[in-house]
Order: sequence, then C-alpha cells, then structure tokens
Amino acid sequence: MNDLYPKIVTLLPAATEIVCALGLEANLVGRSHECDFPESVKQLPVCSDANFPDTLSSGEIDIKVKEILADALSVYTVNREQIKQLAPDVVITQAQCEVCALSLKEVEEALDDYLDKPVSIVSLQPNSLDDIFNDIGTIANALNVTGAGVVLLVDLNERVDIIRHKLKYSDNKPTVACVEWLEPLMISGNWVPELVSIAGGTPILAEAGKHSPYVNWNDISVQDPDILIIMPCGFPIERTLKEIHLLLQLPGFGELKAVKNNRVYIADGNQYFNRPGPRIVDSIEILAEIIHPKQFIFGYEGNGWIKFAV
Repeated sequence: MNDLYPKIVTLLPAATEIVCALGLEANLVGRSHECDFPESVKQLPVCSDANFPDTLSSGEIDIKVKEILADALSVYTVNREQIKQLAPDVVITQAQCEVCALSLKEVEEALDDYLDKPVSIVSLQPNSLDDIFNDIGTIANALNVTGAGVVLLVDLNERVDIIRHKLKYSDNKPTVACVEWLEPLMISGNWVPELVSIAGGTPILAEAGKHSPYVNWNDISVQDPDILIIMPCGFPIERTLKEIHLLLQLPGFGELKAVKNNRVYIADGNQYFNRPGPRIVDSIEILAEIIHPKQFIFGYEGNGWIKFAV
C-alpha cells in the first residue's frame, strides 16, 4: 500500500475497475461481493452480500427483487463490521440503480456514526458515456491522482474516436435490439443506446440516458431488428446460454430478420456492458465488431461475445 494515498473500499465492480486503472489497486482494502476484475482483487475482503441466492433464474430474480423492494428492504447488505475493521478513508458506491449494487442511501445509513474515523463516501450516478468518464475523473480527484485520471481518460477517448472516425462516412446503420433481461423482457437503456450509435448501429426500443424499459415480445417482433444482441445484466455468456430457450420459444422468433440472416449474438453483460467503468470502451469495441465485422476486429469474439446459431 502507498501511504500517500487513501485506503479504499469499493462497493461496486465498476468502481473497483476504475481504482485499479488509476494505479491504486494496492490501496484497495475491501470490495463488494460482485467485484471480480482484475482477477487479483478477488483476494480482498468482501464487504457486501446479496439478499437472494445466485442460483435463481431470470424470472425468479425479478420476482425476488420486486418482493424485497416492495417490503422497503434492501437487495444488498453492507458488512459494517468488516468495513470498520478495514478502516478505509474512502468508500465508493453508487446512486444509479438500487437493483445493481448498494445504493448511496444504504451505505450512508450503514456507516453513519459507526466507523471510528471520518470516511469520505463517493457516489457514482452514470446515465451516459460522458457521465461514466466524468465519474472516472471524480474518483481520480477524490483519490488524489488527478493526473492519472487525465491520462486514462485521454486513452479511453482516443479509442472511442478511432471508431467514430472510421464510421464517419458510413451510411450503413443497421437497427440493433440489445436485450438486458430475459424474463420479463427488458431492452438495454442508460448508456447502451449511445454505445450502439457510436459503434455504427441504430438502437431501438430504448432511449439514451434513460433507464432500461420493460418491453413486450410484440414490441421487438414489430420492430424486426437487423441485429439482436442478448446481454443480460450480471450474466456471463455461459449463464445466458442456459436461459436462451426463453427467447427461442417465443412466437415468431425464427421469423425475425436477425435470425434469418444469422445476426443473433450473445455478449457478456456482466463483464462489459453493465459496468460503467473503463471497460465500457471495450463494450463499444465489441459492438463495433458485431455491427460492422468487415471494418473492426478487436479480438473479443469467443470471450466478450459469440454468434448464436439458432
């Protein structure tokens, strides 16, 4: 640990990735139960837990989360004793989605007057790509590594600009439906429509900067997208494959343009699209590979995404 910088506890995966990308992994003393990248952070003490088992299906998770929230309870639990023992100077959480990770309110209530010393709570609330980049700068400033934040953001913006420049004069913008949840059906909102646009596609059924909407299957079939990308929140590719039957059994699925043209894909929503940190640019690169395969090969196929043969 570098004593020049604060001791840090991160309570969401994106924040852990940001701290590590800023060069302060050595100052991380605790993490959330979901933080798993880089691999080395898995050895850190876990400071939170989910109030439902990890083995539930999409439909069961949806029901359980709604039951918990309806009872005015939290989806997650803060391990106050663990955090107290770790004695952090900074705790990073979020206020974007109470289903995705511990919220600011929950962390403040759990730690208020409980720790033995003052602690700074940094809360992230991204809804767009600019918000994500601004959050990186906010964390860099809070951790006294403003310069490292500038360097990281320059690199991330350069990678985005490469894609934008290559597609600047392209008129081919296929329609893209990004499925964020399988049962009930949801379409990816927040920053994902913007990422699709940057990668040269036309997002459908969700609005950039707004939360992911529930949709009916008929909404998707009527739109008949050119490309269908399945990226359930928190699911790796392997877990999505176990529930892909939920889509395959829907009436008229095989008649979709995307299915007929072999343009159905499964992406790793857990590691990429649902984490508003540095790898959100990886997510744009994944989308560029999928949407415009003749123009982009970044090397994510087989790991970040696969083509699904229906």
